Amino acid sequence: MYNSTRFARGAKPKFSHKFSGKRSFSNSGPRRAFGNREKIDISRFIKQASQAGATAPAIKISRTFRDFKFSALLLENIEKLGFSTPTPVQDQSMQAILDGQDIVGLANTGSGKTGAYLLPIIENILKDKRRKALVMAPTRELAIQINEDFRKFSRGMRLDSAIVVGGMPQGKQIMDLRRNPNIIIGTPGRLKDFESRRLINFSQFAVVVLDEVDRMLDMGFIDDIKILMGRTSAQRQTLFFSATMPIKTKTLANQFLKSPFSVEIQSNQSADNVEQSVIHTAGSSDKLETLKKLLSNPEMKKVLIFSETKHGVEQLYKSLKNEGFKIESIHGNKRQNQRQKALSLFREDRINVLVATDVAARGLDIKNITHVINYTVPHTYDDYIHRIGRTGRANAKGVAFTFA
Repeated sequence: MYNSTRFARGAKPKFSHKFSGKRSFSNSGPRRAFGNREKIDISRFIKQASQAGATAPAIKISRTFRDFKFSALLLENIEKLGFSTPTPVQDQSMQAILDGQDIVGLANTGSGKTGAYLLPIIENILKDKRRKALVMAPTRELAIQINEDFRKFSRGMRLDSAIVVGGMPQGKQIMDLRRNPNIIIGTPGRLKDFESRRLINFSQFAVVVLDEVDRMLDMGFIDDIKILMGRTSAQRQTLFFSATMPIKTKTLANQFLKSPFSVEIQSNQSADNVEQSVIHTAGSSDKLETLKKLLSNPEMKKVLIFSETKHGVEQLYKSLKNEGFKIESIHGNKRQNQRQKALSLFREDRINVLVATDVAARGLDIKNITHVINYTVPHTYDDYIHRIGRTGRANAKGVAFTFA
């Protein structure tokens, strides 16, 4: 358990291995428009990293990147990026994608899902430059991140990509589309808008990827996804990737995938190498003061804080900023350039605290986050899995606190 004696002077936060009594969520903010809150047992947010690790057997990797017979330049780029061995989800899914099979890939966040589909897509495009791919993602940030990964993997190959997302200038996106890119990465809303204006021909895509499928459905994109998938070729290859696969996602997969190859790596489990604790506080004032003491601890080197609403995120950001913390915020009311600047500052360690809503931070891959703090209790266990998955990545140890 995290050592509470190391906190700054003053009252120590009250950690708990046991949640006693019932808790009302009536003061936790407005309910999300896209779903009801689950009845949460907070005791499930308590776990020792060492205990979890002892029960999780190592997954054997049976292949190297060279075993997939990737082109020499792609292998060179993989090695330059420092990847020596495929992750389990990459090891188990990439050959099926190379062979043209549909995929349902279910793996914990931070498991390498993006590389699992991008690498074989790039390889297949190299073999046939007429081949085109579409990747749908729930948020602008994730779409931008996927595009950055694509460009790193495809460096020197003269492959082109375009981002099609809301909240960014349409003019540049339209110009990028006119270059006839090999891959388009976008969010469902803007993709649907461009399709209705005949700026994108969805029948051209040989492969369609839905990344973080469950979050897209939670955000209300199910109708847009069905419309867009209906515009694609019946002969397309379809790849579903997510950290969780609730019933409605399985239903969508059954509708659009043909005899899919299934990969499941430790799905629906919180990260084994993340130590998880609950902190009980008495009211909003005590909660904020407890957070300040927590953040003052020198071990809190790089911290991601989740709060439920955009207003709550901004209010928390201002309170902590006024206390002198090096902090930024991201949420849906921020302009895209503001969100990207905040993420860049956090990635580059020019700030060490970032406060965000679930939607804004979904799927972000930021290295060396030491702590995740759930300032508000997540709506669902799936949300909790995604939140704490921002830390403890690449076999590093992480710590997650949930305020109750």
